[in-house]
Amino acid sequence: MVLGMSIATFTVVHVVISLIAIAAGAVACARMLAGRTLDAWNSMFLLFTVLTTLTGFLFPITAFTPAIGVGIVSSVALAIALLALYAGRLAGPWRWVYVASALFAFYLNVFVLVVQSFQKIAFLNKFAPTGSEPPFAVVQGIVLLGFILLGFLALRRFRPA
Repeated sequence: MVLGMSIATFTVVHVVISLIAIAAGAVACARMLAGRTLDAWNSMFLLFTVLTTLTGFLFPITAFTPAIGVGIVSSVALAIALLALYAGRLAGPWRWVYVASALFAFYLNVFVLVVQSFQKIAFLNKFAPTGSEPPFAVVQGIVLLGFILLGFLALRRFRPA
């Protein structure tokens, strides 16, 4: 049991939170690419990404796993993004610090989505049953290159008032 829920129920809650974070992150990223100011979508992205990370730590894990490592890295990225947004107010170098750290936290969510998709979706799992086969690496490479491009474009276009 986790927070009074069975592991199965808690897993569903965690997945729903993660999917909301990813959807809100996509909208927030699109707004940055369009050079628009941050709004409720960005707040929703940050809130649900923090919740995704926190709920991930609540699973009953007895040893260090790659998921714990991703959670730690995501926590650091989110702390930096929140610092840049709320303490730095996106002024001067805080703008690029925010864009880089927020997009990195978004990338980590999508990275985990790809991992979980290859593990849990039968159609994808048959192409990479252990997660070390070329189709998995190709998809993760495309995701990484896509986020590098998004980061470059967001850094150039996002200029908050």
